[in-house]
Amino acid sequence: MLVSNSDWRGRRVFISGHTGFKGGWLALWLADLGAEVTGYALAAPTNPSLFEQARIGEKVRHIQGDIRDLPTLETALISAQPEVVFHLAAQPLVRESYGTPVETFDTNVMGTVNLLDACRRIDGLRAIICVTSDKCYENREWVWPYRETDPMGGRDPYSCSKGAAELVIAAYRRSFFETGAGIASVRAGNVIGGGDWANDRLIPDIIRALEAGRRPLIRSPRSVRPWQHVLEALSGYILIAERLFSGDRSAATSWNFGPSDDDTQPVSWIVEEMLAQWGASGWETPEGLQPHEALLLRLDCSKARNELGWRPKLTLREALKKVIAWHQSVANGADASEITLGQLRDYRGSVADPAMEMKV
Repeated sequence: MLVSNSDWRGRRVFISGHTGFKGGWLALWLADLGAEVTGYALAAPTNPSLFEQARIGEKVRHIQGDIRDLPTLETALISAQPEVVFHLAAQPLVRESYGTPVETFDTNVMGTVNLLDACRRIDGLRAIICVTSDKCYENREWVWPYRETDPMGGRDPYSCSKGAAELVIAAYRRSFFETGAGIASVRAGNVIGGGDWANDRLIPDIIRALEAGRRPLIRSPRSVRPWQHVLEALSGYILIAERLFSGDRSAATSWNFGPSDDDTQPVSWIVEEMLAQWGASGWETPEGLQPHEALLLRLDCSKARNELGWRPKLTLREALKKVIAWHQSVANGADASEITLGQLRDYRGSVADPAMEMKV
């Protein structure tokens, strides 16, 4: 299997941003593997939230704090004495960054500085995985997928903040972490999954409209993104953590994790597929000008395939089925924690493929 109980049982893990969507899934995964997980984050950013619905606070040590507050963050890290750190705390929305650019840069750039600087003073730390974004690249709207060696950039504040965070990570790696803990940055596409309730994000917006019996309002039907289930990206992050933990410094670099090259679809395809699976029809586009968002974005994940043996296990259609199943089950009264853990364990079973086996 890609990950195993014996690898993680009793391992001390610190996750920043565990009250968010992706951080919540990661916290559940590692806790289910037996890791001793400490989470540091602000209160859950949405209501409802995966953090509350899946009762993640009962499964990990929960510390409420701001990534921009270095003294409090450092105290939490010293208390946790982690062997592995996952950094996911962020302002994660492109459209939100137009309204709060200062907060976006402060959280995404200086928050990363704070986390890495505090990690310098943690004895026994072996692996740091910093989660940025596929939008960290200077997007030239070309048809070729972006590789890890392509230049950083970003037209909007969010994308620029993620490119800047990548530069921070590279500087700290070269300046302070040539020995000791290894630092990797991981760049995933648009992750989807049950329990994502963010505003101004495609899948949650569609789910809210369908649950309310309304037609979804779709801003950019022609935009193409590297959509993938959240567990696909997390499997890559965990694999990198295992490599770094074992002392493999070749993993201390940047990595793309995205869908198969032939499984990247436009927004309009996503909408039609979700409507068909839900049993609904019809969507609309808003009138007037909208803030700029990239039209075309694809990731080249050949490095992860060739050097790690990682590859996606779910097609986009299968990933959407999991999203629909999660939300319909929870809406009908099912326990969100059990549904989430069930999908997680089912995915862990699906990666028990001889072609995926890695020894670290």
